[in-house]
Amino acid sequence: MSYPRPATLYRGAAVAGGASAAVLVINAAKRAEVIATSAFTQLVAPLAQILALALIAGLYIAFGRRAGRFGLAAFLLNACALAALVGVEFVINLVFAELPDATVGALRAGPLGTALTVTSVLFLTGSLTFVTAMIRTGELPTAPLALYAIGAVPVSFRAAVPEPVLNLGLVTLAVGVAWLAATLFTRATTVTAPAASAFALVSHARRA
Repeated sequence: MSYPRPATLYRGAAVAGGASAAVLVINAAKRAEVIATSAFTQLVAPLAQILALALIAGLYIAFGRRAGRFGLAAFLLNACALAALVGVEFVINLVFAELPDATVGALRAGPLGTALTVTSVLFLTGSLTFVTAMIRTGELPTAPLALYAIGAVPVSFRAAVPEPVLNLGLVTLAVGVAWLAATLFTRATTVTAPAASAFALVSHARRA
């Protein structure tokens, strides 16, 4: 069985990250009423987190494994947080948007509200932990990681921060994600050794 080259996988993850950043900008523009809210903008909103999952997986495989067990724990925590946030985005954009404010308030007062709060805390914790792990590897520039962390804060507290602050957080997060994606894309051919070795071992084991 043949496997795709590691550089191809990294570049695919980077492209997904660039697309995630674009969706984040669309979300910010929609909330700021720069563009009109439509069925398209509502449907694509959760794609930001789905695509970001591919990016952080690529970053972890390429660089994060150098952070050892802490890096693995940080990756898993952030991946779980993004997966949970996908559900939140579907609820906010495709359910809450169609309900009267009174119904939304009643739903937030129940178990759904608790789930939303837990997801927000998980996203903040996962993002900051993942950024810390990436910084510890010394393999990525600090600036985009800092932007990722800074942008995650108002996004996590979206229910408590003013709308302009949330929009600024989304744009900041988008810049950080796009920068990390560009870094992974341009360095794809120089970080293939660990992954290539793993593929070689698997292939050798299969032949044996």
